[in-house]
Amino acid sequence: MFNSLFALFSNDMGIDLGTANTLVYVKGKGIILREPSVVAIDRQTRSCIAIGVDAKRMLGKTPASIIAVRPLRNGVIADFEVTQQMIRYFIKKVHNRRSLLHPRVVIGIPSGITEVERRAVRESAEQAGAREVYLIEEPMAAAIGANLPINEPYGNMIVDIGGGTTEVAVISLSDMVVSKSIDVAGDEMDEAIVQYFRKKYNLLIGDMTAEDVKIKIGSVYPMGDNQSMEVKGRDQVTGLPKTITITSAEVRQSLTEVMKAILNVIKETLEETPAELSADLVDRGIVLAGGGALIKGMADLIAEETELPVNLASEPLTCVAMGAGKYLEEIDTIKSSNHRMRL
Repeated sequence: MFNSLFALFSNDMGIDLGTANTLVYVKGKGIILREPSVVAIDRQTRSCIAIGVDAKRMLGKTPASIIAVRPLRNGVIADFEVTQQMIRYFIKKVHNRRSLLHPRVVIGIPSGITEVERRAVRESAEQAGAREVYLIEEPMAAAIGANLPINEPYGNMIVDIGGGTTEVAVISLSDMVVSKSIDVAGDEMDEAIVQYFRKKYNLLIGDMTAEDVKIKIGSVYPMGDNQSMEVKGRDQVTGLPKTITITSAEVRQSLTEVMKAILNVIKETLEETPAELSADLVDRGIVLAGGGALIKGMADLIAEETELPVNLASEPLTCVAMGAGKYLEEIDTIKSSNHRMRL
């Protein structure tokens, strides 16, 4: 009862604390914050200079006295202190400053992280000002956010390709029957593109340029049209700025090994799925979520390799945050039900 009353005066929130981006969902308002998980700090004092969008603009462009960092690596906290500052900034930005109550927070976490890493996420949010902290594994949050019927006794398969991790799970009766997590996802795609430019063209490019190439002309399956774009970087031989033209076919080639790893974890999950649930997937197929799912040809490639129907979630970028928020609402329902049962 008290939590319900507190909710009237507190912006309780669901958070997708991603390696690349952080999204925040607030009940009744939807996704109200979407910013890069990047923090710019002073090297000497360790004080925070910028967070989010402003900090991402500094990546690869800072003077020696400033460093722009991503405090999360592969979906887990790499720098506790900086992560705490980032979470506090996002909570304050979203939370009603006029309220004296701290918010309850549900945070999506990779399914494969350790108990120590879970505790680090929880403590970061508590130190950042959360009243209560709940953790939900990202595949479950993504499935809830994608509106999959996870409560039913049928197999539902979700593949969430984020920035730092790819999460795969088969869910039935509100629980994950099989789940796997690998630290190969969007960031590794960017790195693969960087390495391709370096090896083939002797051209050094930054991560942001690689991400831009991936988004604009990247594909993982032949789509019929071979797009191209100009890319600027530094020639490794002369040390001078240089511009080259790259095609979508070349980007696809650069992503081959990354996609092999993602396809392998999907197949491994399918191999461990009980027969009855596997039968359900023949009709229900696979649902894709996360930013990586938006790369051209992703659904086509996975469908060809698994021989299953593959569909893109209606809002793949927001599934985890939406699912975390809906999970928070369900917590109230569960608590109320338990209270009535005791009475």
